[in-house]
Amino acid sequence: MIIAIDGTLASGKGTIARRLSDLFALPHMDTGRLYRATGVAAMNAGADLTDAKAIAEVASKLEPSLFTEAELRTAEAGLAASKVAVLPEVRAALLELQRNFAHQPTGAILDGRDIGTVVCPEADVKLWVDANVEVRAKRRHAELKAAGDTITLDELTAQLRERDERDRNRKDAPMVAAADAILIDTTDLTIDAAVDKARAAVEMANSRTG
Repeated sequence: MIIAIDGTLASGKGTIARRLSDLFALPHMDTGRLYRATGVAAMNAGADLTDAKAIAEVASKLEPSLFTEAELRTAEAGLAASKVAVLPEVRAALLELQRNFAHQPTGAILDGRDIGTVVCPEADVKLWVDANVEVRAKRRHAELKAAGDTITLDELTAQLRERDERDRNRKDAPMVAAADAILIDTTDLTIDAAVDKARAAVEMANSRTG
């Protein structure tokens, strides 16, 4: 079974994906981590984040395991990820890696922004996870503050709005819900309630396939 979980930053999709991975014993890939790692690697190399050829070269040689979560969870890494993710050459360089992960014999869970529409349009279950931007900003700000980041809530809210706009309007693989995706709005949900909704969707798909 392939489960595609798409949605906006800090909507809860990553947490839902990890919980479902445990519940259904499926391997999980956070595809956003690939773009964060690409952005951080490019910055470390002093590359121009708008140079598609140079960034695609970085992506083609990427070793995600070499990066720590602390490196990849900063506001700066998130902003870099959003910038490199709009480059078609970069998305193409990372696409095969994601598809190969999805089609392993056990199946898999992938979360990102274009899993159900581009990476795995054939997914057995597609979820779209979202929440209003103010709630998402507060969640992300709390994470960053705990990690020692000094970005303000207002700055982060502005960054999220900018990132949403850029991701929704990029020409290649824009962030959009698949037509057959099940919406989970986490604005007023606890994480347990959101996971319950996601689990119900997976169980329903399982019952249909026997």
